[in-house]
Amino acid sequence: MTSRFGLSAALATPFDASGQIAIALMVAQARRCLAEGCGSVTLFGTTGEGASVGAAERRSVTEAMLTAGILPHQLVAGVLVDAAEDAAEQARHALQRGARNILLAPPSYFKNVGEDGLFGWFSAVFAALGPLARGVLLYNIPSVTMVQLSLGLIGRLRTAFPDVVAGVKDSGGDWDYSEALLDAHRDLVILIGDERHLARAVRIGAQGAISGMANFVTGEIRAMAEDGRDDTRVERFVLELLKYPVTPAVKVMVARKTGDDRWLAVRPPLEPIASQGQQQLADAYDRLFARESA
Repeated sequence: MTSRFGLSAALATPFDASGQIAIALMVAQARRCLAEGCGSVTLFGTTGEGASVGAAERRSVTEAMLTAGILPHQLVAGVLVDAAEDAAEQARHALQRGARNILLAPPSYFKNVGEDGLFGWFSAVFAALGPLARGVLLYNIPSVTMVQLSLGLIGRLRTAFPDVVAGVKDSGGDWDYSEALLDAHRDLVILIGDERHLARAVRIGAQGAISGMANFVTGEIRAMAEDGRDDTRVERFVLELLKYPVTPAVKVMVARKTGDDRWLAVRPPLEPIASQGQQQLADAYDRLFARESA
């Protein structure tokens, strides 16, 4: 890439009363995030419950986004599956339709696998994609996958697949790792998922973020991701979100911002935040951000 990545909203996925994706509502949220300054939206990531969204649904959502006038380079597609064949299938459609990047998590069912095994898995995905393979952001999120992508593995993959591996999204929440990642691989697109570390990382070379909070405080996250501007309100609100399962908690805030309670629904095995938790999140948000609008 020739320009900085900037901010991508890790788009939440809304569901209707029957549990199906509310596609029109999701498109509207994507357009809102883009209008408020995001350079792209990331579909089917962790915040988007991507591990619970099937291949056919993904194709339908992607096509709806494009039909609505969202440009291909404004889309990033998350891929969060264990079988290399399935990972390639999910990535293939997005790449064929011109998506900017693929956010590719490592396999996570088998635990305590070694670097050689992970290298083999990523290699198999890239081989299955063939000439389509490009723009891959390796996804480090060990709290979910129980796999931390070592700096050595990242180095091996970028050396073996220089035209495929574009960067890393680091959602590990470990500043020492983020700093070491930037020191070793600063010329890749390094993105930060933990908003508490975002501004500091941008100031030493990170290119931006894929952020769940960009669903509801887009401007504040954009200033952090593009300008490296500290925002203690954002950092403190992350701590409030972490008191709950984060994906349902983000959806509480999207529901509050949009006034649409359909956003509260999550797909099993996740469960929605109870009404008391919803109120506590709303109160915390008001304490931190209300002064700005007062």
